[in-house]
Amino acid sequence: MCLAGVGATDAGGIRSNGSHRWGTPVHSLVIRNATLIDGTGGPSQKGDLAIDGRLITSVGGVAGPGERDIDADGKIVTPGWVDIHTHYDGQATWDPIMAPSSWHGVTTVVMGNCGVGFAPVRPGQQQFLIELMEGVEDIPGSALAEGITWEWESFPEYLDALEKLPRTIDVGAQVPHAAVRAYVMGEHCNGDAQPDADQLRQMAELVREGVAAGGLGFTSSRTLLHRDVHGEYVPGTFAGSDEMLTLGLGMKGVGHGVFELVSDHLGDDDEWTWVKSFAKETGLSVTLIPTSAAAYENGHVYRVAEEARREGMEILPQIAGRPTGILHGLQSSFHVFIRTPTYIAECAGKDLAEIVGIMQRPEIRSALLGEAGKQALGFMGSPERMLRQVFPLGDTPNYEPTEAESVSGIAASRGQDAIEVMYDLLVGEGGRELFYQPLGAYTEFNLDERRETMQHPNVVMGLSDGGAHCGVIADAGMPSFILTHWGRDRTRGEQLPLEFIVHSLSARTAAAYGIHDRGVLEPGKLADINVIDFDSLRLHRPEAVFDLPLGGRRLVQRVEGYDYTIKSGEVTFEAGEPTGARPGTLVRGGAA
Repeated sequence: MCLAGVGATDAGGIRSNGSHRWGTPVHSLVIRNATLIDGTGGPSQKGDLAIDGRLITSVGGVAGPGERDIDADGKIVTPGWVDIHTHYDGQATWDPIMAPSSWHGVTTVVMGNCGVGFAPVRPGQQQFLIELMEGVEDIPGSALAEGITWEWESFPEYLDALEKLPRTIDVGAQVPHAAVRAYVMGEHCNGDAQPDADQLRQMAELVREGVAAGGLGFTSSRTLLHRDVHGEYVPGTFAGSDEMLTLGLGMKGVGHGVFELVSDHLGDDDEWTWVKSFAKETGLSVTLIPTSAAAYENGHVYRVAEEARREGMEILPQIAGRPTGILHGLQSSFHVFIRTPTYIAECAGKDLAEIVGIMQRPEIRSALLGEAGKQALGFMGSPERMLRQVFPLGDTPNYEPTEAESVSGIAASRGQDAIEVMYDLLVGEGGRELFYQPLGAYTEFNLDERRETMQHPNVVMGLSDGGAHCGVIADAGMPSFILTHWGRDRTRGEQLPLEFIVHSLSARTAAAYGIHDRGVLEPGKLADINVIDFDSLRLHRPEAVFDLPLGGRRLVQRVEGYDYTIKSGEVTFEAGEPTGARPGTLVRGGAA
């Protein structure tokens, strides 16, 4: 007897079927009538998905009765997203919700990227690591100092501390180069100081210890873009190739581990020599974030990755679904007027409503326009030049705008100066508008080239920077953007198949880090699942909230259309709201 229809359905679409007295096996949860996109890249299918405890037990067809049912008719059901490039290293120690990534269907995050993190740490070094994270990743140092309890010294102890706090999602951590260098070299870890042989041995041992305890890998930064709050370069920026290779080889023989590298030098043969030596000698993967134009010339980084694969090495460049974007606005940490003398004197430190009121005064407008027009903005050039690449987002953000939709384009259509238009748009709508400035790779005002690169067989999706860049970037919703823009809304060029997108956000990213127990809708896999009203999925304009410890500010982007997110078989979010379930834990490398 089939009892799937027995029982009442609540307002959220979950049906409780009560008890079954006739011996029919009852699943913990059944998602019915769904369009199942399983994460393998294969075609979708219509059917049910059954969960028992933490695991998926059947996919497709008609499942037996469940203790609870979710009616997913007209919805797509996917694996939970696995986001491999985040910076929740501090937030994960105090926040069980793990927003904003958890709002966007992410069920697993990997942190400790870019060589910065909070373990290992000697007593008294905590503030140094906070200032590194604050400078590199724009996370308020006061919030980190207040929120982190520092229950650890070693990296294994940090993992144990992470494991104690239940969350809505799983977290995995990597051993950061900067913390390792600081632990061993102390005050000499910065700049171009090089470790002696004993220090190098100690650092390699710390890397091995951390990865053997369950760290997912080792990370390093070799870019001049990364500095602490005092302007000092991140420890490891000027590390020699011998140091890089030796620390990477600390993972050799552990059985798992990824080397994540951000580098200005991936256009140079020397960098590639040690990267390929590491991959060949260890059999482990390298994931790369090139930060120089030379690395991308004529597809250089992708060609080298392909050649390496043919030689049996796994080198995986990371890419985001669109260019990383600086957000200008009165709610953010940057706009064209923010460094002018009048703004500093009249507006700095005031709340949004006060700033808008002040900027609406004619004499303030005149002073700010005059001062801003004379300033230089470093690599961004003059304000007029920069505003060709600055675009108002609006209530429904458009991340592939035309040149005519830029501030300069709007100004040309109105017969005004671009800087005047920027001023008026900033102050309009109560100062809520934000403006997207893509960083590089948008000179043609379309994403055609990015679409091609996203499909490269070596590329993995990453770079959401969830938890970081709180004042100027809000990219933690990258999975939702990729799903909506590339899978449904793009009109200025070809879209991408939903099956490919889902695979790229789940199975592909999970496999890149050797986390093989998730990312696919398959019996025996973790029941990490999204039920999505795809037709209604919508990203909102980012906004500033003040919910970090001590009222610290961050920019977040909300989304609607995730009907349910399920983590390890438990519904963690329903209609975008947390249910109170906390099944998330620590992912230890080699254990999945």
